[in-house]
Amino acid sequence: MRVLLELRPALDGHAGIPQETRLLFRSLASLPAVELEGLIQSGNKVLPAGASGSKQLSQDAVIDRQSRIVVALQQNDKVNRLEWLGQVARRVGAPLGMVVRSALGMRTDLSRFQPKHFEDFVWRSMFEKSLPLADRELVTSKAHRVARVPWAAMHMAGLLTLRLGHALYPRLDTRDFDVFVVETPFPGRVSRPTRMIVRYHDAIPLLMPHTIQKRGYHQASHFHALRRNVRDGAWFACVSEATRSDLVSIFPEAAERSVVIPNIVSHQYHDEPTPGSRVPEVLWARRNRRAPHGGGLTPPDRAGGLDYLLVVSTIEPRKNHQAVIDAWERLRTSDYPDLHLVFVGGLGWDHESTVARMTPWLERGGLHLLQNVPAEDLRLLYRHARATVCPSFAEGFDFAGVEAMRSGGAVAASDIPVHREVYGDAALYFSPYAPSELVDVLARLLTPSAAASKLRQDLVEFGRLVGSRYDAKVIAGEWAGFLTRVAGEAA
Repeated sequence: MRVLLELRPALDGHAGIPQETRLLFRSLASLPAVELEGLIQSGNKVLPAGASGSKQLSQDAVIDRQSRIVVALQQNDKVNRLEWLGQVARRVGAPLGMVVRSALGMRTDLSRFQPKHFEDFVWRSMFEKSLPLADRELVTSKAHRVARVPWAAMHMAGLLTLRLGHALYPRLDTRDFDVFVVETPFPGRVSRPTRMIVRYHDAIPLLMPHTIQKRGYHQASHFHALRRNVRDGAWFACVSEATRSDLVSIFPEAAERSVVIPNIVSHQYHDEPTPGSRVPEVLWARRNRRAPHGGGLTPPDRAGGLDYLLVVSTIEPRKNHQAVIDAWERLRTSDYPDLHLVFVGGLGWDHESTVARMTPWLERGGLHLLQNVPAEDLRLLYRHARATVCPSFAEGFDFAGVEAMRSGGAVAASDIPVHREVYGDAALYFSPYAPSELVDVLARLLTPSAAASKLRQDLVEFGRLVGSRYDAKVIAGEWAGFLTRVAGEAA
């Protein structure tokens, strides 16, 4: 079975969809019945063409083409005027050419990229952030295809042509593959006999558009690409039953072509005995240098451990950080004056009001904002936190709670359907709209009593069982069966 997997997200970020893309590639690459290739595409840059399947090129010409692809993917925005004009011409010309080809019913070619000679680029740019070194040979040995036109330009072409009455998305030349697996609704179409599988993470851009960045664009691009995928007969591998239910509520016709395959949680999160005395060092070393940290700890200040709550997610309104701050302030001003609060996550869209809410405590000390925390340090933070809090208003899966459980930590989560589904009995729940409920839940874990100790122990034990459901080998088996089913339908 020949499978093409979209790798665009793997070029970005550490956690979330980028991490899941890397882990999924590794898992599919390990399946004996799967012959896997990756699709290389930029989010916003036009790429040079790679080698052609029909045109014979000399070895030096092939190397030159592939080297220019690497350069284009790594190109920064500081270019001279001539280069800038060339970029503009390519960014306008390539999408226009794609629209014309789509209108004429022509396929968009996918050129070839062989990883030999470029293993360092493939490993460090796409896979190193999430995979162990032992996987390097496995993932860097796989061939790739190249889509020249940027993913964002494909979305924009669909939205612009929609104004003319019909959204046009390019039909990629995928005839060499039985299945094409994409992350999120894909602004393109496949060629027969290929079947598309959309890895569907959440319907938040449609059902909660007020919580996302660039609301109009993201809502429209998500909806119209998704509708095109549904009408083309795509299959959907949803990350949770909550996500599948949302999908089917919008497009009932997708019910028979949708299944639930949970996310893979990284091997890097496991229950490892580590000294809590390292926590202050991690807080100091990984703090966000753009945030106004003032007072607080340095490694010499605290030789022992630290009592703290932990939240791991991008700083944006949907993640509900402000409710955690409210609850923490109430706890700190009552019975727990030494309790710290640790946020781990990059500054996302519309983060300013949340950071403003944090600022007095960042300056005074007690609240910590960290970024670029490697898995080894994050595993330590999960294990020694009094609780990892997952307070979101909406999620498709929410890795943080499962990562905490696999690391030996206790979890408190907002009472939303996906948390109940993914975390089960291994978490304590509270309304995301009621900080007072979070105060009560956390007090049950913080109280110095035998009952609180047993409650935490029970949560950790339940968490080990829940965490094991998302092991790579377990999820790879689910994918193997699903791919066989979809490929069989195509035949």
